[in-house]
Amino acid sequence: MKKLIGPFSQVLTLAGLPLKGALEDEQLEIIENAGVSIDENGNIDEIKSFTSFDPADFDEVEQIEGEGVLIPGFVDCHTHICWGGNRARDYAMRVAGKPYLEIAKAGGGIQDSMRKTRSASEEELKEVTVSRANRHLSRGVTTIEVKSGYALDIDNELKMLRAIKSADLETKADLVSTCLAAHMKPKDFEGTSKEYLDRVLDVLLPAIKKENLSDRVDIFTEETAFNVEDSAYYLGKAKEQGFEITLHADQFSTGGSKVAVEVGALSAEHLESSTDEEVKLLADSDTVATVLPGASLGLGMQYPPCRKLLDAGACLAIASDWNPGSAPMGDMLTQGALLGAMEKLSTAEVFAGMTFRSAKALNLTDRGQLEKGKLADMQMYPCEDYREILYNQGMLAPAKVWKKGQ
Repeated sequence: MKKLIGPFSQVLTLAGLPLKGALEDEQLEIIENAGVSIDENGNIDEIKSFTSFDPADFDEVEQIEGEGVLIPGFVDCHTHICWGGNRARDYAMRVAGKPYLEIAKAGGGIQDSMRKTRSASEEELKEVTVSRANRHLSRGVTTIEVKSGYALDIDNELKMLRAIKSADLETKADLVSTCLAAHMKPKDFEGTSKEYLDRVLDVLLPAIKKENLSDRVDIFTEETAFNVEDSAYYLGKAKEQGFEITLHADQFSTGGSKVAVEVGALSAEHLESSTDEEVKLLADSDTVATVLPGASLGLGMQYPPCRKLLDAGACLAIASDWNPGSAPMGDMLTQGALLGAMEKLSTAEVFAGMTFRSAKALNLTDRGQLEKGKLADMQMYPCEDYREILYNQGMLAPAKVWKKGQ
């Protein structure tokens, strides 16, 4: 079924922009009073003046009334939206000034999410994942990466990944699953960190392949989780098994981004503690620098050096890190707007970071820009100028969201 949608006050295509480096708003392609034609496969066929289309050429015409600015759907390349329970008590203690160790001793932290996620059924995990994915979709996020990692044993990690796979069938958003069994070594595992990683490599990853649950692997590289040597070993072995690789890097200490570049990871994610050395490493590589402003907001810590990364020539992606502990807000647009204000990012840089550059972190090339042949994953804001979207700092919600033109 061929479809025509419009007219839009503006279509901000993001087409023709480079994957790496700084961007100026003057580089943006803006088509005014435009229509978008969509083919029978849900891909964009043409974008031009709405009046230059002949409605008789289409099976369906979706008329847009009033003003509206169309931009690509957001791609959130780092979330943890499959989890059981919540950590509201942790948050209250943290903002009251309690240190992490005190929170953990009181039964909080990742181990708390682990207990609640293990006790949840696969059906319960699927339902909460669908609910969160649909909330994201209503806010313009059409593709969502979802990590496991709150179960931390073989059976329950598989349960999480099965729940994510089932959730993908029940939401119109695209869910991209990632195995984060290497979130940290669980307290109930009797052995070293490397022995735990070997068990994941020898037992869990083959089972994931067999059930086609995920083709991506992540690890938390940090002094309190897995060191750089064990991380490099694990990611290298996972890559040999055919998995795409990414990692949590440089959140509280450096070392992770260097591992990411050396092993050829798709992305290094967090980067709050990255120094000029890590900035240069990432800029000189094909690894995407993925920043997570929600974690900075949730933990009350510094933002990653986004301006430096872009000026050095890195590919900067912006993701929500939606999770129960450090980033419970989950609103991608609000986070992007606040990050842009703090790090002095252009509108073009923020939108690129949340669309086609974020898609690159997931190794997806068919979305994130509105141009011929790309998915018609789109969102429209009730305004007449694209600059109003970030100006409202998350308070202007999409009036309509389309997934593959629907």
